Amino acid sequence: MILCRRPFLAIARSRARSLSTAAVAAAVRHGDLAGAEEAFVSTPRKTTATYNCLLAGYARAPGRLADARHLFDRIPTPDVVSYNTLLLCHFASGDADGARRLFASMPVRDVASWNTMVSGLSKSGAVEEAKVVFLAMPVRNSVSWNAMVSGFACSGDMSTAEEWFRNAPEKEDAVLWTAMVSGYMDIGNVVKAIEYFEAMPVRNLVSWNAVVAGYVKNSHADDALRLFRTMVREANVQPNASTLSSVLLGCSNLSALGFGKQIHQWCMKLPLSRNLTVGTSLVSMYCKCGDLSSACILFGEMHTRDVVAWNAMISGYAQHGDGKEAINLFERMKDEGVEPNWITFVVVLTACIHTGLCDFGIQCFEGMQELYGIEPRVDHYSCMVDLLCRAGKLERAVDFIRSMPFEPHPSAYGTLLAACRVYKNLEFAELAAGKLIEKDPQSAGAYVQLANIYAVANQWDDVSRVRRWMKDNTVVKTPGYSWIEIKGVLHEFRSNDRLHPQLYLIHEKLGQLAERMKEMGYVPDLDFVLHDVDETMKVQMLMRHSEKLAIAFGLISTAHGMTLRIFKNLRVCGDCHNAAKVISMIEDREIILRDTTRFHHFRGGHCSCDDYWGLASGSKRIAMGGVGGCSQLCREQPPRAVGYIKIRPSNTVGNVPSYPGPPLPILPLNNGANEGSRRSSKSILKAT
Repeated sequence: MILCRRPFLAIARSRARSLSTAAVAAAVRHGDLAGAEEAFVSTPRKTTATYNCLLAGYARAPGRLADARHLFDRIPTPDVVSYNTLLLCHFASGDADGARRLFASMPVRDVASWNTMVSGLSKSGAVEEAKVVFLAMPVRNSVSWNAMVSGFACSGDMSTAEEWFRNAPEKEDAVLWTAMVSGYMDIGNVVKAIEYFEAMPVRNLVSWNAVVAGYVKNSHADDALRLFRTMVREANVQPNASTLSSVLLGCSNLSALGFGKQIHQWCMKLPLSRNLTVGTSLVSMYCKCGDLSSACILFGEMHTRDVVAWNAMISGYAQHGDGKEAINLFERMKDEGVEPNWITFVVVLTACIHTGLCDFGIQCFEGMQELYGIEPRVDHYSCMVDLLCRAGKLERAVDFIRSMPFEPHPSAYGTLLAACRVYKNLEFAELAAGKLIEKDPQSAGAYVQLANIYAVANQWDDVSRVRRWMKDNTVVKTPGYSWIEIKGVLHEFRSNDRLHPQLYLIHEKLGQLAERMKEMGYVPDLDFVLHDVDETMKVQMLMRHSEKLAIAFGLISTAHGMTLRIFKNLRVCGDCHNAAKVISMIEDREIILRDTTRFHHFRGGHCSCDDYWGLASGSKRIAMGGVGGCSQLCREQPPRAVGYIKIRPSNTVGNVPSYPGPPLPILPLNNGANEGSRRSSKSILKAT
């Protein structure tokens, strides 16, 4: 009887081992490495497959190479899968030399071993070495060819990638085509990338993601949103976290808050609502679209937060001028045991810039090296130059630039040049402009800033000289424009815009505002008209700036009490900053205005920047007794390298692509801090 039961016991034990291995594999598939380790430890009798499953988990976690090596050494009889997986671990941790040694010592190799080497070497930048390995392969398959095409495409060598693509024996693989699409998107050749995408015999989710992300990367965010709609509605492809992250970034670049809200509502109905990447992208989208209170609520409801999520929220506070709250959140992040990275210190220094916390910024710059061992990068040095310039320490800023251990980034000289207008320092202005033009003779910003400084000093001959330089060097000035979203339509305005269909009503509203503003004590700052014309013409030109046109259009197009959100591709004009404060008081509206560096929240005649922005960016002091009796300081800031999207020429009205899901009307958000603290993410997205 006992003999008869032994086969059944053997089967039961085999099933138990299989179930234990399956538990490890399932945890690895779901990204739960700690759960995989726990399941592995609790497995009484481990097979080689059990070890291989946990090794695969380490291969997905860069930085766990030592654990992977230790586990591999414990395998009683490692097979070729064990060696292949350890190869992946070496490449995932950036140890290409270790991978080479392991590959050379392998007792047996299969095609997957060779493919792992080809792919790993290609991704690590050693494409020519990968080619040598590829040519030495005894047997090749489609994965081998895909790895080589992808390697050349990632390196930017698209002519060679084209050649390998044509020679590939199998052309039905979506991975092969996607490598070409991604490669062309990476080098900015959107047209060629779309040609490959449209010619693809088979598309998968990765293919769609490559085009959506490529569109966003190449400043075609509106096309990215349209493609996303096609992907969901017509192709019936279910997006993943990567898709939604790219789409939400596109919403941020377009300032398409309405579309972003509906993406959020859709996420709430999917398992992706708890995804860390999607949650972080939503927080970032709300911050960049001017809805800080909703970002705060979402951040507070996140079940887990990594350093990227913390950075997004700290950056949001910094962009909206709440530097103290940004620093408080930074301290809280450290208290919760999250280690800051180099990006954290960039956003903290940015918060210091926007609120004038010079001493704290210097402490952070020094502390990142002493306490965290983070070597300052060019971004940190540029922030420090900005901080010193805003504090009026121009000589120290120049010394700081000269002491940099590497070539200063143009943004450092751009910041110095803008500060020179504030402090009327022509010597440093000419130094900074000269450096910028030397690095990039086509840098329109340098010429324009220098001409502006000469204009403020009434040195019109020098202004003419700079403009001649621009003409001789065929330098084209980047046109400034502002835009506002009304009922899903983006309306764009240029200065002195004459093509908007409601231009008559806009000018009529501006005329009414001008009279009320004059009664409130507003005096136009003529220093922001950089043309040698009479004062009457200067006043007219100021009232037709793109920011004012967008504000007036928003006022006549929305119900009383609704918040206006306006965006500009360049710095906000100092006079427009002044005017927006007065208009917010006259109309009893909150006006949120974003430029290339920050958001300005205008309420009741005051701005959230407390006019520190004005101190840093420069024009004369304008006393306005009608607005709280306080004096205003309104100046321009230097443009930053922020990837804003040029939506359309000013004579068009652009539609934001409609959301791909069912129509879900959404209430406008109230940005009041007191109300916001009591809301949840469900209330943010509550349908009418």
